[in-house]
Amino acid sequence: MMRITTAPRKTSKRALPIYLLLNFLPHRTSSLSLFMSSSSSSSHRLTIDSHLHVWADEKESSSYPYAEGQVPPPALQNRGSTASLLEEMKSAKVDGALIVQPINHKFDHGYVEDAVAAHPTLFKGMMLHDPSLGAEIAVSRLEDLVLKGFVGVRFNPYLWEEGETMSKEGGAGMAVYRRCGELSVPVGVMCFKGLEGHYEDIVRLVTSCPSTSLILDHFGFTRMNDEGDKAFEQLLSLSQYPSVHVKISAVFRIADGKASFEEVRVKRFLPLLKAFGAERLMFGTDFPFVLEQEGGYKGAVDVVTSWLENDDDKRAIMGGTAQRLFGSWGHDIGRKSAADS
Repeated sequence: MMRITTAPRKTSKRALPIYLLLNFLPHRTSSLSLFMSSSSSSSHRLTIDSHLHVWADEKESSSYPYAEGQVPPPALQNRGSTASLLEEMKSAKVDGALIVQPINHKFDHGYVEDAVAAHPTLFKGMMLHDPSLGAEIAVSRLEDLVLKGFVGVRFNPYLWEEGETMSKEGGAGMAVYRRCGELSVPVGVMCFKGLEGHYEDIVRLVTSCPSTSLILDHFGFTRMNDEGDKAFEQLLSLSQYPSVHVKISAVFRIADGKASFEEVRVKRFLPLLKAFGAERLMFGTDFPFVLEQEGGYKGAVDVVTSWLENDDDKRAIMGGTAQRLFGSWGHDIGRKSAADS
């Protein structure tokens, strides 16, 4: 059920039309208010899950069909719905979440759009960029989805044609990346097969447009093995670019069934904390995939929380960084959190 028009909007690439500004700006929070919020007592600290997915369950898929060949894994098909997520968030006392558009619905953002619309104080959306679009239409698609509660863009480099790069000058990826800088919309990059294959591409992005915040998913996919160790040095080197952030998410993917979470803490998390600082790190679970791991959703929250002994670091990583980049969640402006609902 495609809900997004593809006709380009004839607007300036440098300034949002006034109706777009009026709709977009209320979702943002000033640096001053975020600083004041982060300085408040720990009792007001929000836990924000900065990385998860939702998809239609088997029944809902009649209204929200899956993309061709992208039916969710059988064990998770009926556990990745919005309703299932709400139950997990309530149990784990998570106050809000950034929903990253799943590949299962590919470029039809209808399911995530409706989840955000139904629970605007709990959810924000991160759209999935379509590399097959021309630059003008891709930028128009970005602006349309910003109006619908999407506050970030995901670049999946494996959706580009072989040999093409995210940072190609004149390409739609670079056009969207630059427009995101103008709109203060962060871009997340998924290096599923390893950071080393995308390092130079990422450097070109961040140096071409320093105003765009770039976020690397899941520790940059620097798994706990020899190749991952080499890639991790590249990840640490990206700390020289102030626009680069890292998600402390999907710990189970980095452990890869071979390392303990304590090893991940010592060999990945602590060096990242030292290099980037807490203000450029953010927590995420990778729901619903985390449900197949020991401890499930709540266990993922508890693991990262246990790594944070410093209250300021905890406030930033467990919610503050996400709010600085994506705007305040509803509970922060006086509404109930998922844990209270």
